[in-house]
Amino acid sequence: MILTGAEIVVECLKEQGVDTVFGYPGGTILNVYDALYQHSDEINHILTSHEQGAAHAADGYARATGKVGVCLATSGPGATNLVTGIATAYMDSVPIVAITCNVVLPSLGKDSFQEVDIAGITMPITKHNYIVKDISILADTLRNAFAIAGSGRPGPVLVDITKDVTSNTCEFTPMKPVKAERTSRYTEEELQAALELLRSSKKPFVYVGGGAVISGAYKEVREFARKMDTPVCDTLMGKGVYDGHDDAYTGMIGMHGTKASNFGVSECDLLIALGARFSDRVVGNPKKFAENAKVLQIDIDAAEINKNIKTDVALVGDLKLVLDKINGLLAQQEHKEWMQRIRQLKEQYPLSYDEPQLSCPYIMEEIDRITKGDAVITTDVGQHQMWAAQFYKYSMPRTLLTSGGLGTMGYGLGACIGAKMGRPDKVCINIAGDGCFRMNMNELATASRYNIPIIQVVINNHVLGMVRQWQTLFYGKRYSQTVLNDSVDFCKVAEGLGCEAIRVASKEEVAPAIEKAIALKKPVLLDCIIPEDDKVFPMVPAGAPISEAFDAEDLAKANKEA
Repeated sequence: MILTGAEIVVECLKEQGVDTVFGYPGGTILNVYDALYQHSDEINHILTSHEQGAAHAADGYARATGKVGVCLATSGPGATNLVTGIATAYMDSVPIVAITCNVVLPSLGKDSFQEVDIAGITMPITKHNYIVKDISILADTLRNAFAIAGSGRPGPVLVDITKDVTSNTCEFTPMKPVKAERTSRYTEEELQAALELLRSSKKPFVYVGGGAVISGAYKEVREFARKMDTPVCDTLMGKGVYDGHDDAYTGMIGMHGTKASNFGVSECDLLIALGARFSDRVVGNPKKFAENAKVLQIDIDAAEINKNIKTDVALVGDLKLVLDKINGLLAQQEHKEWMQRIRQLKEQYPLSYDEPQLSCPYIMEEIDRITKGDAVITTDVGQHQMWAAQFYKYSMPRTLLTSGGLGTMGYGLGACIGAKMGRPDKVCINIAGDGCFRMNMNELATASRYNIPIIQVVINNHVLGMVRQWQTLFYGKRYSQTVLNDSVDFCKVAEGLGCEAIRVASKEEVAPAIEKAIALKKPVLLDCIIPEDDKVFPMVPAGAPISEAFDAEDLAKANKEA
């Protein structure tokens, strides 16, 4: 059949099973939006308040569902407004396809109105990208974009299409999407070496990263941990792969990880990294990281092997496949003394917070209790992000959606909208600091426009909390540009944007506010007022070994001795 380029775009989206897209129209992409109008009963388009919100929403949709997220933008500033969202997805290996349109082919390279080389701009932050100047390759390009985004180690792909391609016509032949194959590249010798390490270890420790979420390997990880009789820690991106309620779970590792995880990894004789890349926030000082341990790393991306930490054995492959193979070959192991040591560390160094006053840890515990741990939590970046990771017990993967690699303030609200569109059965709650919320709070208008029942929790301490924490500890309390004590009223802002709003100023008000917000089944903001100097502990100073994690008690003791 003969179709325009714009119609081909829509048909390709339908082929790929896309049911929801997020975007913002403009001059060069008008033909695509006109085609979408004709198919509004098949593809739901969410008009965000800003293109960055569209990219984050596509990202949140992808993380929550495991499917490829899609966002659309016009040329020039529309396309460049996607860049932060694309970079966020790239750093966290999130499959999204960003479709932009550019000026007509004869105008390319002439500094035409709203012309920008978005393919060149995004080259370092995409898994692949294209500029389509010929309608005859448009369908195959889009199909390849989806295949690349969702296969192997996922990531964002950008497809930029000149406007004349969207109006030209071409023969279109429908095709079924090609399902990505799971692959492994390790040898039999490497597998046997890994098994030997596992069988000979006396003090093993499992370290779970985001790759375990992406591969859908949570059942295999749990079986492996039980067979190995080992403690388990995770990264920010690996939350929910291992049940946070399990006795063998020690919490997050790294800069704001638990002492049980950080000290335990520092004592182990074998560190087993499952879909994890040894980021600087996990490792601290790489020369002193797990220095008593041999390292077994299993990851789908060969480029991550020996990049940050030298491994003794590495298996390159899809984690779900690799662990399924190992679980079938590994006999039940037993490490009673080591597990007793880990229980001792957990009892000696529990996570704690100031009980009498309203705090983010208390709010997260109440959200966990009221939702029975079954909500999807999105976050922005900062203290609230770490508290959300520490004090909500994630029992399943794809229930914490957060910007780990790029650390994008303003990520969470768009992501929460995307998550709710992808998982309408779930309570979806965004946790944001007041500094982060200011960046993309206009997306509340998106939630109210479509009556998307998300809950926006603002942890409002009237400061840029994490930066202030560093200024307190390392910069002599010189609070340069981190105080937000102004006249902004988030409840009035939310109401002005069409949402319900509830202010929470005491512990007694938390549970009723959360319960009401869930019951309303509409977008609701909770403005939660907490003290400005609450801190996230434990903490590891930048570049220090994770074995030097300290908490408030350690800090008070050190100050007293000084």
